Amino acid sequence: MTEKRKREVVFMPGNIVVAEAAIAAGCRFFAGYPITPSSEIAHTMSERMPQLGGKFIQMEDEIAAMGAIIGASLTGLKVMTATSGPGFSLKQENIGFAAMIEAPCVVVNVMRGGPSTGLPTAIGQSDVMQARWGTHGDRPVIALTPAYLDEVYTETVRAFNLAEKYRTPVFLLLDEVLGHLSERVEIPFADELEIIDRHRPDMNKREYFPFDSSKEEVPPLADYYTGYRYHATGLNHDHTGFPTTDPALCQRENQRLMDKVEHHLDELVKYEEFMLGDAEIGVIAFGSTARAARVAVSNAREKGIKVGLLRPITLWPFPEKACLKLAEHCPKGIIVAEANLGQIIFEVERHARNGIPVVGVQKVGGVPIYPAEILTKIEELSAC
Repeated sequence: MTEKRKREVVFMPGNIVVAEAAIAAGCRFFAGYPITPSSEIAHTMSERMPQLGGKFIQMEDEIAAMGAIIGASLTGLKVMTATSGPGFSLKQENIGFAAMIEAPCVVVNVMRGGPSTGLPTAIGQSDVMQARWGTHGDRPVIALTPAYLDEVYTETVRAFNLAEKYRTPVFLLLDEVLGHLSERVEIPFADELEIIDRHRPDMNKREYFPFDSSKEEVPPLADYYTGYRYHATGLNHDHTGFPTTDPALCQRENQRLMDKVEHHLDELVKYEEFMLGDAEIGVIAFGSTARAARVAVSNAREKGIKVGLLRPITLWPFPEKACLKLAEHCPKGIIVAEANLGQIIFEVERHARNGIPVVGVQKVGGVPIYPAEILTKIEELSAC
């Protein structure tokens, strides 16, 4: 009888889980700038990258850090940077550049209170719309919002896989609570993890064009310095990478960037349903707030209230079908709990088109939303 393997069990903060999972996914280049509450990610990578033959660079600012990972990505490395709200703001132009030149990269945002420097060491979830709309222009957006540290590990790996597969920036949105929370984490064995590497060209070098989508929606990506001709520009470009102002071509290529995500929603969209089978009230929450929401739902069930939780794990693309289904089956209404003054609630209202109440539990004082606060709102809706 084969003895069952025992996974390594560790007890570590979420930020360090991100770093270790990134390494397991194959990350070998990190550029960043220290910023609370994400700094432990950079600190860990500064130690671990040299040990693995990778590279760590502390850049002069967040703009340069984003530019550095784009450049390293084009040389063939899996890359990551980590920041918080103010740094995320600074990265936006280069995030758009990465989307335009289709450079795989992972951007971690450990969210805190804002605006401006706000509450540097306290929880916030107010960057979720910035993740979707922060960069000018139309471009694809993939953003993952894990709620438990085991999930932080696996979703970090998935962030790299999606970036590599779809040649696009991918956001990993934590919040201060998850970044600094320590809890038990089982580390998967390497052979348990699906690791995806970018599709590289295998054609004659003279036949390669870096943005040729005539054969596949996501073109193969050659590494710099391997003999393939490559030109990258933030301008609209043709299949060669050189600029174009042809309206039809610009329309087609911009649409292709969006379609890389929109055509694969079944793979990308991920969520958890909890006690929704007979629910008359639905709760939507993400990240660490979803942990409180789950407790609130369990407590409400003990009181005989039929309520359930929809927890987006992929926040962008938004789980539209799941939200619409929730609205159709929860006649008493939907509660959206989020550590901001109202962002995802508007997305929920947009998809809950049948006129049921959509109410928020919103908080920005730097402390988490507690289960009792969500339970109070559940009881209010139940009494209506």
